[in-house]
Amino acid sequence: MFGCLVAGRLVQTDAQQVAEDKFVFNLPDYESINHVVVFMLGTVPFPERMGGSVYISYPDHSGMPVWQLLGFITNEKPSAIFKISGLKSGEGTQHPFGAMCLPQTPSVAQIGISVELLEQLAQQTPVANAAVSNVDSFTQFTQKMLDNFYNFASSFAVTQAQMTPNPTEVFIPSNVVLKW
Repeated sequence: MFGCLVAGRLVQTDAQQVAEDKFVFNLPDYESINHVVVFMLGTVPFPERMGGSVYISYPDHSGMPVWQLLGFITNEKPSAIFKISGLKSGEGTQHPFGAMCLPQTPSVAQIGISVELLEQLAQQTPVANAAVSNVDSFTQFTQKMLDNFYNFASSFAVTQAQMTPNPTEVFIPSNVVLKW
């Protein structure tokens, strides 16, 4: 019914069903994960007026699981990308996995999906920094391109003492490019 994807890893489609309406994926070595994608496989839709809350659980300093709401998926929004790299030191939130005894090892996080009414999903508030940046792709591309241009141009930097006079070449101070 669900899939989970972490960059550089194989797609997981083997969610462990821990209750009739709750599913869990294990994420080994969670400290190296920045983003996770949760999606519906398309084989089984949610029942009418239902969707899935997506949570992450990771062990705190004492080894107890800390659950945080990331967001949700529905039949109309069957996939979502969540940034999880900044969540590791946050406080837990209320969650539907509390009464279950889910085994967890220190370097393994868990993604939990709880099937709930759409009205309940609309009232839930995910952790603030789990959402992926909403900067459009052109702006993001332009920022990265200019950063790469500056880094490339800076790699040829020489001091004034190292410069050899050449009347046919024009030199632009790097701080002019940086200020721009």
